[in-house]
This record gives sequence, structure tokens and C-alpha cells, in this order.
Amino acid sequence: MASQNKPHIPFLVVTFFLLICLSCRITVFAQYTPRYACATDKNPNLKNFTFCDTKVDIKTRVADLLKRMTLQEKAGSLVSVADPILRLGIPSYGWWSEALHGVSDTGPATWFNKTVIPGATSFPQVILTAASFNESLFYKIGQVVSTEARAMYNTGVAGLTFWSPNVNIFRDPRWGRGQETPGEDPVLASRFGATYVRGLQEREDGDRERLKVGACCKHFTAYDLDNWTSVDRFHFDAIVTKQDLEDTYNAPFKSCVFDGNVASIMCSYNMMNGKPTCADKELLEDTVRGEWKLNGYISSDCDSLQLMFEDQHWRKTPEEVTADALHAGLDLNCGMSLKNFTAKAVEKGLVKESVVDRAVTNNFVTLMRLGFFDGDPRKQFYGKLGKKDVCTQATQELARETARQGIVLLKNSFGSLPLPRRAMTSLAVIGPNANATKAMIGNYAGVPCKYTSPLQGLSEYVKTIYVEGCDIKCNSTSNVEEANKVAAEADAVVLVMGTDLSIEHEALDRTEIILPGQQNLLLFPR
Repeated sequence: MASQNKPHIPFLVVTFFLLICLSCRITVFAQYTPRYACATDKNPNLKNFTFCDTKVDIKTRVADLLKRMTLQEKAGSLVSVADPILRLGIPSYGWWSEALHGVSDTGPATWFNKTVIPGATSFPQVILTAASFNESLFYKIGQVVSTEARAMYNTGVAGLTFWSPNVNIFRDPRWGRGQETPGEDPVLASRFGATYVRGLQEREDGDRERLKVGACCKHFTAYDLDNWTSVDRFHFDAIVTKQDLEDTYNAPFKSCVFDGNVASIMCSYNMMNGKPTCADKELLEDTVRGEWKLNGYISSDCDSLQLMFEDQHWRKTPEEVTADALHAGLDLNCGMSLKNFTAKAVEKGLVKESVVDRAVTNNFVTLMRLGFFDGDPRKQFYGKLGKKDVCTQATQELARETARQGIVLLKNSFGSLPLPRRAMTSLAVIGPNANATKAMIGNYAGVPCKYTSPLQGLSEYVKTIYVEGCDIKCNSTSNVEEANKVAAEADAVVLVMGTDLSIEHEALDRTEIILPGQQNLLLFPR
């Protein structure tokens, strides 16, 4: 019954208003909230489950959870987009996020939103950062990235497990993913990997059992080829001696576990000495978990098990591939194979359910160390982190300082640098990357707080004249003559050359190391 104090709105007017609204485009601002289990404030019945009791040790909590799960629920917890178990108050969880040199939106469990978190601090690609040889810097970067990751998780746009860093050895400069790595030296790669992992994972409250975020060192092992001439990473068989494996390829991963206490190791696509790495018990169960004592989970690269069956023809059935991977020590599958075939593999007697339990346990222990089963994360230690803690002035300055420390001056002929700024009246800025923005952030990057191209930066200090000269591939030289003319008239010239992701990236290796196309004509005019 309508209140007498409120004006009466005729039914026809209300109907007319609704019809108008239905014909309009309505903008709805989504409200994002973090995903977490054991929401006892919303469902008090969850308090009856031991796995939701934060006063109980993690091992006991996981054991309690495991005994309540069906076999298919266990299988659904072994994949990168884990199934929800609503009857136990557990939502779906996305394991795949990336944080190679800043929080990235490459992994589907993390994304940016213009009204929530529009961007994050983007640090230089790892190949440059590592060139600083500054371990304290590596650690600080990890701390910043994990703080921004936690802030994004609290706002509902990120996960808690980040499949970074890439610590593969960059032996061949033609490899398309070399930019992601610390370089060719096993010692530097080891120190970078372990220190960056510690920066990501270690909590400021000193709790060593818990994790700030979960890091992952990848891709284990002997992985340094993507798509080169007639060979791709899905079919490549790396033939490696025991000494080279120990001294070179495995060293960074061992350091990640021993010195970084990393939460995860990811096995690679390739085979090694005739066996897929994700089905190699000697590598995973015996070495990573047995000898090195990994305190965490072992994940496959994405769709590795499917590739083992379809491309590498490792076994005759996907159930056999599943059993081999689980027996080898794999806990999590980026993809769907373990969800689809684990129960069938158990039913066929190819693998025991106790082996499945081991994998589920390793995954859930990691999530419990991250606080995923402790209720609302906004009421936990990092609960106050939010939008204000992303892209701060201090973090952007740290990114600039990282670039300063990592840049390598190969030669300074005749003392040309620094440029005499006050005496200069014009500076020619030339080259396909001179006005680059997105190209500068490389791959596995997110959305940066802002872009400053080389041209923009130089223009703040001196009058500049910009000529591209040619694009990255530089197949046409129609503008080279103009660039030469501008260079001749300027007081000094800055050339910004090189490649971008159209030349080299994941799944695209180079066949040569010279500048692409005819970029050399900008350096040495005819």
C-alpha cells in the first residue's frame, strides 16, 4: 500500500519510462571483489569445516579438505582454471597470472580495468634489469610487483599465483624469448631468479610459512628454442649431457628452490634426451621435489599434456599420458587434460588415487599459504592494499632507476657523452624505435602507468628534429635520405634502432642477429 506522503505515479507513466530505458544503452559499472574460500561471514556453516579453521596447521587443514572431496572434484582441482566446489564453499580459482617485469595481463586470471586498476608499474625487460648486476634492486622490484599484485587481488582483478620469472639460459641470441631471461650466465640467472622470487614471495610481517604471492620459475629445463627454421618447441628434443644439465640449465632452477624457496616450478614443452620434461620422473619427482625439496607445486606449461599426446606421440592414450605426468610428479596442468582424464586413468588402474591426492595436496597447501582459505583477504594482513598502492610516484621512479642501472654503454668514442646540453641548438632523433611506446615494454607485459618515448624524453631537454627513417622491418628506404639530411644539419644525432615483437617473440625466433632489413643504412649512409 503506497504511503500517503509520497506522490502517486500513474502506471502508464512508469510503463512508458521502462520502455524508454529498454531502448537505451545502459552503462553498468561492474563491482569487482576478490575470490576466496571459507567465507564464514556469508556462510556460517563453513565454520564446521576444519579446513576453514585458521587456528589449525595447514597440513591438517588440507588433509581435512582432501577427505571431503570426490575423485572428480580432485581432478577438477588439478588444472589452471580450477573447478568450484560450491558445497564446500570453494570458488573457481585461476592459477595463471604473470609478473615477469610488472603485473601482466598475459595470464587470464589478471586483467586491467579503466575504472578499477587501469595499469601497473612496468619495469624494464629482464634482460636489461639483470645487466645491473644489482641483487638488492632485483629484490625491491619483486616487492613492488607483489604489492601491486596483492592490491589488484583485493580489488578483484588478479590472482595470487604468478608464473614468473623465466630463468632459462639465453645461449643463442636468436632465441625469441631471450628478452625475458637474465641472460646467458648461469650464475647471474641463478642470483636474479632466487632474489626476484624472494621479493615476490616474502611477507613484510616476517611470516615464513605464508606467501605474499606465489612465484614460479620456468621453463624446466633446457628450453631455449621456440620456432627456428624447421624445428619448434613442441617437437624439439634437447640432447644434454649430465654435466651441462647440472652446470648450466638446471642451476637457476636449483637456486630458485634452495635460495628463493619458490612456490612452483614449471616444466617445459620440449623433450630432453628423448623424454618430455613433464613426464620425466628423474627431473620432477627425484630432483625438484626429492633432492631439492621443493615446498610447493609443479605445473606444466600450457597444454603440455595434450601436446605430449597429439604432437610428441608419447603414449597411445591421453589417460596414459596423464598417468605418466602424475607419476613423474606433476601437480597442476595448465590446460584441461588432468581434469578430463585423471578419473579415467584411476579407473583403468594406470595411477592410484593416492598419487592424485599428492598433487591436490601440493596445490591446496600453496593456496592456504597465500590465505585463499582464510576468508575475506581484505580483512587479512594485506587487506588495506588497493588502487592507491598501484602506479605510485615511488614505484615509477624505481622503474626509471632500474633502466638507468641496466643500460650498458659499450663505447664512448672521443668523449662524445654526455652531450653538451647548453651548447646544443638542435638534436636529430632518428630510427624506427625513436618514438616507440608499446614496443618498449616487450612481451609478458601489462598496461604501464604511462608511456614516455625516447623522443618525448629527449624533447624535454633540447629542441629535437624527428625522422623515423624507416619502420622496424625497414624494407623501404624512401625516407633514409631525409634522415641523412636532418642528421647532417643537427648538432648531434641519437639513433634508436633495433627490433620489436614483430621480429622476435615467443614462438618466433630470429635466423640472424644483424639489424632488421636495411636499418644499417641509417647508421652507415652510402
